Amino acid sequence: MSASDPTTDAAPSGNWLANQPYLLLSITSLCWAGNAIVGRLAAGHIPPVTLSFLRWSLAFLIILPFAWSHLVRDWAAIRSHLGTMVILSITGIGAFNTMQYWALEHTQALNTLLLQSAGPLFVAAWSLVLLGVRLTLAQAGGLALSLVGVLVILLHGDLTTLKNIEFNAGDIIFVAALAIFGLYSALSYKRPRIHGLSFVGFTFGCGAAVLIPLLIWELLARPVMRIDTANLLSLFYVAVFPSTLAYLCFNRGVQLIGANRAAPFFHVIPVFGAAMAIVFLGEQPQLFHVIGFALVLTGVFVASRRPAAG
Repeated sequence: MSASDPTTDAAPSGNWLANQPYLLLSITSLCWAGNAIVGRLAAGHIPPVTLSFLRWSLAFLIILPFAWSHLVRDWAAIRSHLGTMVILSITGIGAFNTMQYWALEHTQALNTLLLQSAGPLFVAAWSLVLLGVRLTLAQAGGLALSLVGVLVILLHGDLTTLKNIEFNAGDIIFVAALAIFGLYSALSYKRPRIHGLSFVGFTFGCGAAVLIPLLIWELLARPVMRIDTANLLSLFYVAVFPSTLAYLCFNRGVQLIGANRAAPFFHVIPVFGAAMAIVFLGEQPQLFHVIGFALVLTGVFVASRRPAAG
């Protein structure tokens, strides 16, 4: 899962692709699934803060020519909500993605992809805390069921190990990252009413900027990234596909069919990602992956069902 902007915005509509919401949202899911694969391949070659900083800096430079006029027009609204915009940039852009790449140094891409399906649960929790949106009985039951699924994945299917917990460090880091992304998602309801390109332009740039202190520390504490073909291809992928292309496709898809109908496509990410992890990384799915993933998705389905009309 990468940071997402649920806002509708203007997008080119003069060609066939721009009017195919399900294809656009499938492309988005494929790009975001590939982010976990590339992050895993880059582990040990590109330090996590370096990868995140360069990803968002390059994405900012790519999007800036398209976003500039909207940023100028919306600057007054951004300034009046600057605190919220900075927090959104830190949580959804800087922190979440850096922690995902850090987690991938310690765990399988498959684990993070499957755990990503629990993201809506953290959104629900933060929505309750920040917005006062209370859970229904069905939502609470779905939340509990999905949390069991998360535990199955974290504990590798052996719930008896709860008595001597030794979680994989990467899994724990990624669950913390999901909690931070949940804060971003809930807080995004308080963002100013600005154009979608203004939003991504500001958050891409600000998210990269807030990583500079951590980047300086990492450059001093860890070996610097080597400039070679594999690393440059990794940077190209994360800047162009899960960042720029995925955001543009997602925003256009939401514009065409609405946020509620677009939301289920987040659960396609682990399906694409699991297949890619098996093919490109040689990771082997285990029974606990299947059981945990099924529990998470069942819980999310129960929690997200529309209440029956009275």
